[in-house]
Amino acid sequence: MDGESPGGGITLEELQLAARNHGMPLEALRSPLTPPGLHYVLTHYDIPEVDPTTWRLRVEGHVRRPLELSLREVQALPRVTLAVTMECAGNGRALLAPRPLSQPWIHEAVGTAEWSGTPLSKLLDRAGLGSNAVEVSFEGLDRGVEAGISQHFERSLPVREAARPEVLLAYEMNGGPLPPQHGFPLRLVVPGWYGMASVKWLRRITVLAEPFGGHQQAVAYRLRATEEDEGTPLSRMSPRSLMVPPGIPEFPSRVRHLRSGRVRIDGRAWSGWARVVRVDVSPDGGRSWGKATLGHSPGEHAWIGWSFDWEATPGTYELCSRATDETGRTQPLDPEWNAGGYANNEVQRLRVIVSDDRA
Repeated sequence: MDGESPGGGITLEELQLAARNHGMPLEALRSPLTPPGLHYVLTHYDIPEVDPTTWRLRVEGHVRRPLELSLREVQALPRVTLAVTMECAGNGRALLAPRPLSQPWIHEAVGTAEWSGTPLSKLLDRAGLGSNAVEVSFEGLDRGVEAGISQHFERSLPVREAARPEVLLAYEMNGGPLPPQHGFPLRLVVPGWYGMASVKWLRRITVLAEPFGGHQQAVAYRLRATEEDEGTPLSRMSPRSLMVPPGIPEFPSRVRHLRSGRVRIDGRAWSGWARVVRVDVSPDGGRSWGKATLGHSPGEHAWIGWSFDWEATPGTYELCSRATDETGRTQPLDPEWNAGGYANNEVQRLRVIVSDDRA
């Protein structure tokens, strides 16, 4: 971005959010797993202080056997480890014009970690779902005020989604305990869905006989053409590809400088709908494309690496990359505006200056 954002000057409220939250530096795309300190973080309210010795997880509502478990008891349940790519639903919001006012993400609200915990389905089986169960809600310890209402952060999943074997109650991240900002001592991890579904600092699971109507479900995280529009709820991540920025950056514009010759461009791509089957790269802003070579993925629910060899000659370029998944979903060159600034998966654009001088 060069100077002012597409939506005009940033507000004090957005600066406060940007100071509290952080994205993953794009050079961290070199690693198949993101270190916890580089993984994106979005915290709606405050990070709660939790005593793990007194913390309890409650499972209640339309179940045959309500449960209350300590952290030690959760950790004694069957354990699995999954590599999962997680992306904020607002990733790309700052590129929209006019810019919806919220956390001003550009591209970096993503990360891939190995999450260890117990499948949620095991706990639901133990509690025994009632015959009228339609949704499962997840309440965190974090608390704040939205739309004038004091509330805990809470979201729900349809029973069929909650029962997927890969949905985890996670207590470890990359082999260590969850850091405070990532939901210590226990969080939900919902592979394939935008990050708002993976509720942190989990304290209560409630099985519901009717759809959950809380703020984060009925008001927030919905695709709306206008603020008055009821909208449709967000769920799975749209396909996206990101490049490791080649060369070296200008400060503060982040324009890249590199030497002419063969340049290997690397990146990672993902989709919450299906496996990514193709990544294309353009050196000229999307006018022409070449097919990248797909590489390694750390897991079924994680991004896949890719590479592309580019013969760079002196000049100024706009590099783009575009992912396509098995369903045929692909990234647009131009975004579709919505009132919340959600799910903007337009192609990444990197301005690159190539010269014969060593960069």
